[in-house]
Amino acid sequence: MVFLSQDPALAEKARNQVDAELSQLGLRVKGWREVPTDEACLGPIAKDTLPRIEQVFVDTEEKSEREFVISLFTARRKAEIALGDDPDFYICSLSDKVISYKGLMMPVDLPVFYKDLSDERLQTAICTYHQRFSTNTAPRWPLAQPFRFLAHNGEINTIEGNRAWSRARSTKFATPLLPNVDELQPIVNTTGSDSSSMDNMLEFLMVGGMDIYRTVRMIVPPAWQNVETMDSNLRAFYEFNSMHMEPWDGPAGMVMTDGRYAVCMLDRNGLRPSRWVMLEDGLLCTASEIGVFDYEPSSIKAQGRVGPGQILVVDTQTGEVMHTADVDKILKSRQPYRKWLREHSIPLEQTMNFVEESTAFREMSPEETRTHMKMFQVTFEERDQVLRPLGESGMEAVGSMGDDKPMAVLSGRVRSVYDYFRQQFAQVTNPPIDPLREAIVMSLQTCIGREKNVFEETPEHARRIVLKSPVLSASKFRRLRDMNIEGFESETLDMQYDPAVGLKQAIVDLCQQAEDAARRGKVILILSDAYIKQGKLPIHAAMATGAVNQHLVSQGLRTSANLVVETATARDSHHFAVLFGFGATAVYPYLAYRVLNDLCRTGEITGEPLQAHESYRKGINKGLMKILSKMGISTIASYRSAQLFEAVGLSSEVVNLCFKGVTSRIEGARFEHFQQEQTLLAAEAWSARKPIQQGGLLKYIHNGEYHAYNPDVVTSIHKAVSSGDVRDYQRYADLVNKRGVATLRDLLGIRKDIQPIPLSEVEPAESLFTRFDSAAMSLGALSPEAHEALAVA
Repeated sequence: MVFLSQDPALAEKARNQVDAELSQLGLRVKGWREVPTDEACLGPIAKDTLPRIEQVFVDTEEKSEREFVISLFTARRKAEIALGDDPDFYICSLSDKVISYKGLMMPVDLPVFYKDLSDERLQTAICTYHQRFSTNTAPRWPLAQPFRFLAHNGEINTIEGNRAWSRARSTKFATPLLPNVDELQPIVNTTGSDSSSMDNMLEFLMVGGMDIYRTVRMIVPPAWQNVETMDSNLRAFYEFNSMHMEPWDGPAGMVMTDGRYAVCMLDRNGLRPSRWVMLEDGLLCTASEIGVFDYEPSSIKAQGRVGPGQILVVDTQTGEVMHTADVDKILKSRQPYRKWLREHSIPLEQTMNFVEESTAFREMSPEETRTHMKMFQVTFEERDQVLRPLGESGMEAVGSMGDDKPMAVLSGRVRSVYDYFRQQFAQVTNPPIDPLREAIVMSLQTCIGREKNVFEETPEHARRIVLKSPVLSASKFRRLRDMNIEGFESETLDMQYDPAVGLKQAIVDLCQQAEDAARRGKVILILSDAYIKQGKLPIHAAMATGAVNQHLVSQGLRTSANLVVETATARDSHHFAVLFGFGATAVYPYLAYRVLNDLCRTGEITGEPLQAHESYRKGINKGLMKILSKMGISTIASYRSAQLFEAVGLSSEVVNLCFKGVTSRIEGARFEHFQQEQTLLAAEAWSARKPIQQGGLLKYIHNGEYHAYNPDVVTSIHKAVSSGDVRDYQRYADLVNKRGVATLRDLLGIRKDIQPIPLSEVEPAESLFTRFDSAAMSLGALSPEAHEALAVA
């Protein structure tokens, strides 16, 4: 089933290309058929974008069933790549078992538009169907569901990360069934909907030889890390497969078919409903609610629901119906996963102790600590209001809502790169997770080591270091850095650079160093700013991490190397989230630990330093969970490289080199600006008589960062309200209107070159109401008095 352009020349070109690709693979094209349709039922958008809809019939005698499937997939991908500049060309299905009828129409109109569907001679054993409304993409015929395998109700919140990792793993995808897989890249589209990208991955894994059970459970696994009652062999299956594929995470109700199996499953949170009913005549229907078709209650043989992380499968070849336990039994008995993990994985948690932790720190004098604090802008305020609560209670400090300081790009003060990023959050029909009450579905578990080919299952696939959290203690960091086990070789890359070289070139050079180390077989690449030197400047960890991660992906090396960031810049949970979001595998916040030591030394924290470190990590882990849950994401593996931020105030040159792909609507700071600001900090850092800065980002401090609700503004508005004096109000208004640039709207002004029109020519209020889409209908019925009241308001 093929969508073609309405332009006859483009349609003919597409037909010829499809014919050529099929013929090249030894398949015979029997002919093309124009699908009979009736456009009368379509709406204006559907009619405007309606493609030509045709079917191509393909035959083979020499190929086996498996070879036929592979040839059809290969021909389709090559045709899609060759016709990439034709926006209307789309192959809905090119399969020996499945045919797809879909489009922009109401469900009741499917058999009206597609006359084939109202023909009683058309028969099928399986029918997947999905009625959806386009919530995050513009409505287009190719994006109608179902896709080639999948119908998906929900949102894949991790889609950017999933797409990035599929691109990074392109060199690891190797199967004898697809010997020329490089010619078919990209396997996963980056421009369609999240559902279409997931469908691409499902199709590729199954065509490459993976069975449907392992495929769906690898892509959308249930919650397993914190479920103590789970069978140990089944847990081993999920842990083994998690080492080489991150979950495609988010609310998801899915039905799919490859022509033999019909599958229904839900995501680990069960955030979409699914109920099933089986009738005496052998028909099984699963849908988001009961009653989607008519049947007699007396004909029900069985019924139930698909719960969170559960699966329902029908094998139409054998007539077997399989529930979650049946599928689990097949999965856990495939290989000796538990034995492989026990013999080859290295769980770092079980090897730690306080003695080792206490001796793992590099010696740093109070003066050296103070120099680092000034170089990386740790202020008195951050020390007391951010780090101390984390070290004392293991909880982030509580603050009031709102942020009245200027955006980083508008600030007159030196601000961290982290401040240029705003976290995205779950929207539309997409609920966030409660990280406290739903902690069972969440996990920060992180694996370190080389990824392997997912089409194979060997004991070596389990050869990974396992961390419960990517926030490293001193002893874990030292073990990773000094590990002399084959397959876990490390190399430290210094982020210091000569100012004469320039920040941009220094980042390019660092990327090349990382590439060279990865090509030499180094598996753990440590990006470090710990060894500051007078006359040198540090590259900010966020810039270095983003740039190196993107570069290694482009060179096909990212899945063979891990990025461990040893940095002074990461102190609160947002800092960590930015580093993980742009590709860091793990982070060692050495300066945060040093400041906690200093707080214990001065008595500001009562307790042992190592206990403060433990509390700090606990607090950061809670903060990360909160950030993940806000976006509806359950695991750090899915958040890593997902770039779920919006950059505000970074220039294109910075975004393109360090944060490529992140949303950035407003430009601003360039590399020279960041280098200049770091130079100012370095001058303070190496001046022994200079104290650390007072701060002022969280609360107003005289001569600190500007705050919109500063004491002068608050006092003046109180006085104006109390006195009612116009002069008092004018003083308040002047403080606000004549301030420096603090928000984006301060950059706007009323034009001076416009001639005002007489009041008599201004339209009446009633005429204005019709300009508002949502208000026009409801306001139209109001009385004249109500209209006038609204106009006054």
